[in-house]
Amino acid sequence: MLGPSDAETFARCITVGGVAVFPADTVYGLACEPDTRDAVERLYALKGRRPGKPAAVMFFDPELAFAALPELEPRTRALLERLLPGGITALLPNPLRRYPLACGPDPHTLGLRVPALGPGLDALSEMRWPVMQSSANLAGGMDAHRLEEVPEAIRRGADLVLDAGELAGTPSTVVDLRRFELDGMWAVLRQGAVPERDIELAAADA
Repeated sequence: MLGPSDAETFARCITVGGVAVFPADTVYGLACEPDTRDAVERLYALKGRRPGKPAAVMFFDPELAFAALPELEPRTRALLERLLPGGITALLPNPLRRYPLACGPDPHTLGLRVPALGPGLDALSEMRWPVMQSSANLAGGMDAHRLEEVPEAIRRGADLVLDAGELAGTPSTVVDLRRFELDGMWAVLRQGAVPERDIELAAADA
């Protein structure tokens, strides 16, 4: 369980360019400030992941996400309001090329996460700015639903390690919404924590 002091320490770590291991609603992740190149490079180095591969930008409150992305078009925003917070990574059009360090080779696509912060994690809702996040594992490795499953080298190399016990252990569902505004088309690119049927039902009402 995390408390207010953990959230404050997490926020300070991110704002000074640190890299943190933290619990999301699905699995343990690595986080850093999304517009700080040194921090992004360190995060990728800890994972052994090639530079430039895209990662998600995570907000800890959906209203903060919508405020930061005012260019979201109405139909897409309506669907996101039904799906978030939750165990989904939404691939969205990024016409203003926001958060380019997280976008990798395609600056016109942004991955968005807003975790569902249940009991034990709700202190993180006090985070008022986003992080760039990726799973706390070596590239291609197993996702960690307990802190002990995060590779020791990653824990040792991070500036902060937060332990919230055992998590659900299923990574987020990745859903491509880049064409949704245009023609209502969407596609699940990775099955995960949110069933495809839930997305289908939400999209039918958007």
